[in-house]
Amino acid sequence: MDALARANEGPAWAYGRDAITGRLNGLFSDLFEREVVVYPLATGTAANALILATLSPPWGAVMCHQKSHINSDEGGAPEFYSGGAKLVPIAGAHGQISVAGLDAALAALPGGDVHHVVPSVLSLTQATESGTVYGLDEVRALTARAKAGNLKVHMDGARFANALATLGCTPAEATWKCGVDALSFGATKNGAMAAEAAVFFDPALAQGFEQRRMRGGHLFSKMRYVSAQLEAYLADGLWLRLAAHANAQALALAVVIDETEGASLLHPVEGDELFVAFADSAVIRKLHKAGVGFVPWDPANGVIRLVTSFQTTDEDVRQFRAALHAVL
Repeated sequence: MDALARANEGPAWAYGRDAITGRLNGLFSDLFEREVVVYPLATGTAANALILATLSPPWGAVMCHQKSHINSDEGGAPEFYSGGAKLVPIAGAHGQISVAGLDAALAALPGGDVHHVVPSVLSLTQATESGTVYGLDEVRALTARAKAGNLKVHMDGARFANALATLGCTPAEATWKCGVDALSFGATKNGAMAAEAAVFFDPALAQGFEQRRMRGGHLFSKMRYVSAQLEAYLADGLWLRLAAHANAQALALAVVIDETEGASLLHPVEGDELFVAFADSAVIRKLHKAGVGFVPWDPANGVIRLVTSFQTTDEDVRQFRAALHAVL
């Protein structure tokens, strides 16, 4: 918010020609240890959809997990912006695609036939929609299989900072050094206000992105307000500190669940999300009445989702524990 206030002082060029936006390519290139191009955007859906539209032709197929955000939560935006590219959902435990699963999905798509879509992109979510994190070896194996089939690799990094905080590696090691071609960088889920970014690790692959962004209504005249947030987000490692805090609070909540009879975790807790199943689904209603905030993920089967953030406190965790034990 301080950065936004500073960006509001004095005049500035519009449509990304301002000084703040002009610094982003250098800033992100330093962060990722190679020349990249970055495009500020307001939403992760726009970043994902526009990247996929740039990497895949309209007759292409995007291989993704069946529970990925692009498949389940973006209202057909990837298909719309790409002009009809087909999403091919792949099942996998804990929100992750396996090499075997990718192999099977690719084998099911006949090649060389004009009647069928052409596999063009592999999309990986990091961290996943189940709150888990791909290991670097897993990403390398998946991207190697994708590249063998001439697929580009997109990473939905809406929770990229949380994944890095868990992996303990550099941004470069988690992306292009593993074979990732483009990244939806994330920021909103880690504290920013309507600020995301599309990052291409090979500038040549970004050809046409600017035109797609304009045509899709995502070119901001006052782009400095998005860029200022991204610059402040990265300054002095702030983004990783925020993510590490959220992850730590998620692990603290996981301890509460583990010690509670009648409650269990559906997936390993490796980021800022917890999926909690209660043996008695009535607990969900009781927690809601007690004032606990959560997403009723699958209430019929007693499942809720909890998400921590940069502002989750130790007291929040203690209050949740007290409320949970009070209703059981």
